[in-house]
Amino acid sequence: MPDLIVSAPAKINLHLEVLGLRQDGYHELAMVMQSIDLSDTLVLRPTADATIRLHSDSQELPVDGTNLIVKAAELLRSRVGLPELGVEVTLHKRIPIGAGLAGGSSDGAAALVGLDALWGLGLGSERLHGLAAELGSDMPFCLEGGTQLCFGRGERLEPVPAERVVERAVLLLKHPEASVSTPWAYRRCRELRGDFYLDDENDFEQRRQALRNSPLLASLACAGPLPQLRNDLQAVVEPEVESVRTGLELLRCQPGALAVAMSGSGPSLYALYPDLAAAEAAGTALVGTLEALGFQSWCCRCGGSGVSLVTDGSPP
Repeated sequence: MPDLIVSAPAKINLHLEVLGLRQDGYHELAMVMQSIDLSDTLVLRPTADATIRLHSDSQELPVDGTNLIVKAAELLRSRVGLPELGVEVTLHKRIPIGAGLAGGSSDGAAALVGLDALWGLGLGSERLHGLAAELGSDMPFCLEGGTQLCFGRGERLEPVPAERVVERAVLLLKHPEASVSTPWAYRRCRELRGDFYLDDENDFEQRRQALRNSPLLASLACAGPLPQLRNDLQAVVEPEVESVRTGLELLRCQPGALAVAMSGSGPSLYALYPDLAAAEAAGTALVGTLEALGFQSWCCRCGGSGVSLVTDGSPP
């Protein structure tokens, strides 16, 4: 059987609001997530020896059972009751690791979609979503992609129709030496903002409805500036991480940006622009400063889909 190739796009958060704590100990969130076309690529090949093997061109990435690709393969094989199934996965990594861009979650979601096709399981969207939610809070979004309202832990999705979203692009920055622990960011958020946490489902739903009717959602359909973007974790991380402060200031100083924010728990930062040409122009204007300060940068289009099967054949 020919190799099967799956694209795994990154995401940014256009809105991240921490509402409170759930009974299961997770935080209740209200978010708007957006796919971008910075993508990893998975190449899947069936094996006859019932093994699950992962290779990657990134030396930083574990390829054992702690990787979400391996976890997804093991869970999928277990749930369908076919322990004889095997796969060899090669991961071509472009999304920076530990960046708040859901690279690991997207890779895991891509493994679910790819293996469902490679192994001929035909599980369907609903079952794949259930497995994705078990593996990680961002993984259901990574399956669907586009522009979505995300509630609960992030696994409850409400799509924003494509006709209500104007195409945009981003200039994305990350310092390779910067690292932010997501559990730390949420713990710190609770320490600083816990007195304002909501604890009632009715209150949670009021905040969800406020987001559904927010100026942000209305402005996504219009070409022009966006309201100031909210990320409750940015308020925690920005004072503590120098590269986040520096990168945000660089992006804020560039003319033409529609909005500037941190993605997820960071440390990736982005500025939204009307189109890719404008994002590339801003990146070009900053290139000397970014190189001097050691930042990595990418210019990406905002995308309309999540993980997807690409083609059969050799990897690009």
